[in-house]
Amino acid sequence: MADAVDADDLVQSIPSVGPLTAPRPDQMIRRGTDLVDRSRPPRDSGRLSVGRGITLSGEVNSCERLYIEGSVEADLTNCRVIEIAEGGLFKGSMAIDEAEVGGRFEGSLVVRSRLVIKATGRVSGTIRYGRIEIECGGQIHGDVQARTAGEPVHQSHKIPEASDYPLGDD
Repeated sequence: MADAVDADDLVQSIPSVGPLTAPRPDQMIRRGTDLVDRSRPPRDSGRLSVGRGITLSGEVNSCERLYIEGSVEADLTNCRVIEIAEGGLFKGSMAIDEAEVGGRFEGSLVVRSRLVIKATGRVSGTIRYGRIEIECGGQIHGDVQARTAGEPVHQSHKIPEASDYPLGDD
């Protein structure tokens, strides 16, 4: 049989941990939500994403980045970057800083900086660009011209007529 344990012996064998007090505010554990800097907008701020099976039509007046997997028919103003994923479609007009096309673009496009057409990309219409990259298999059709440095983008963000871009000495 086991020896009986006296309660006084048990209490004496537990070491003292000191007084139990609540931690000071500067010692409290911080939650993940406390680490978010609320003075800055979230990382996805200004991002518009049109998913597969979604159709959007009308005007998009402002966004930092537009990502398209579905279908968009619109006039796009005040957007900096567009990415059309494979299977995505954009019909309309836009003036933008950068564009990457893995799906289809149809309409009027001014890319101030860099236009990238992926192997699965199809671009057609009136296209003006600062720099262009076309992967093997990518296609571009229509009135296509490089923009000259300092060439203004019209306020309406509509593509000017081809006659506005002389092709040589007059």
